[in-house]
Amino acid sequence: MFPRVRLRRLRRWRLIKETQISVDDLILPVFIDETIEGIGKRPVESMPGQYRFSIESAVEEVSEAESLGIKSVLLFGIPAPESKDENGSGAYKKEGVIQRAVRAIKKEHEDLVVITDLCLCEYTSHGHCGLIENGIVANDPTLEVLGRIAVSHAEAGADIVAPSGMIDGMVKAIREELDSTGFTDTAIMSYAAKYNSALYGPFREAADSGFNHKFGDRSSYQMDFSNAREALREIELDIAEGADIVMVKPAIFYLDIIYRVSASFGFNLPLAAYNVSGEYSMITTASEKGYLNREEVMMEGLVAIKRAGADLIITYFAKEAAKLLSRNRI
Repeated sequence: MFPRVRLRRLRRWRLIKETQISVDDLILPVFIDETIEGIGKRPVESMPGQYRFSIESAVEEVSEAESLGIKSVLLFGIPAPESKDENGSGAYKKEGVIQRAVRAIKKEHEDLVVITDLCLCEYTSHGHCGLIENGIVANDPTLEVLGRIAVSHAEAGADIVAPSGMIDGMVKAIREELDSTGFTDTAIMSYAAKYNSALYGPFREAADSGFNHKFGDRSSYQMDFSNAREALREIELDIAEGADIVMVKPAIFYLDIIYRVSASFGFNLPLAAYNVSGEYSMITTASEKGYLNREEVMMEGLVAIKRAGADLIITYFAKEAAKLLSRNRI
């Protein structure tokens, strides 16, 4: 009891920090646009400081990230608009934007862990994450296509494929297809608890991914943000189907879900959390207006995600955070 017990005694020293964040925890998302040529990039208006890259400039972006100690990137492909079709067939072409990007990056950065987002939404003319039948996303027919995409990414050199469509059975279908084609070492990071969130708006502009759906929305396959127990069921199923890493998305607005998943399954396999575009844009815009200190809020948010139980953090702040960590600023 006070005055004998004084908790302020130890607050002067970093050594008592309960939660430590490391550059090893960070994964950098990279948007790769097939329509940009040469060493070029195009700003994302709704995500100040973020860009769409050509394949060549993506290699440079990855080089910079690796020089900062970042050991993994998550790639999103943006195909030319005229190549999109109802079935998203461009997603599994050998010369697709992601397949070419993976080969180019792996040629220069063999030891970098390359993760590829595995979904149809960037490649379909309707902007949804699967094949359409009778005006809705058809679950089982989509599974075969996801398997084909996964194999095409693995053939290009991807270390991890990350299915993001919240299609029932997607992990099982992808694992079986990878194993049957000899890619037993290609890991799966499943977007296992992905919520139907309004925080994805800036991403959909950045990735040209369902920003203006021709019909409907994603509420029939992404999770209702009111639900928590359902997330645990989704995680449990994906683990049983063979996921190597599971993910909660978004992150800062869903710290309770991250905590529940970590407490229930953290001993089983690594847990990733996606610090999404809306979270990035809110902090960025508020800091630009002088309402918040960018560095302080950024790092407080990342530490909160780690404190909640995430092992890995996918974040657009990865390069900035890596620079601060290298200077022992947190």
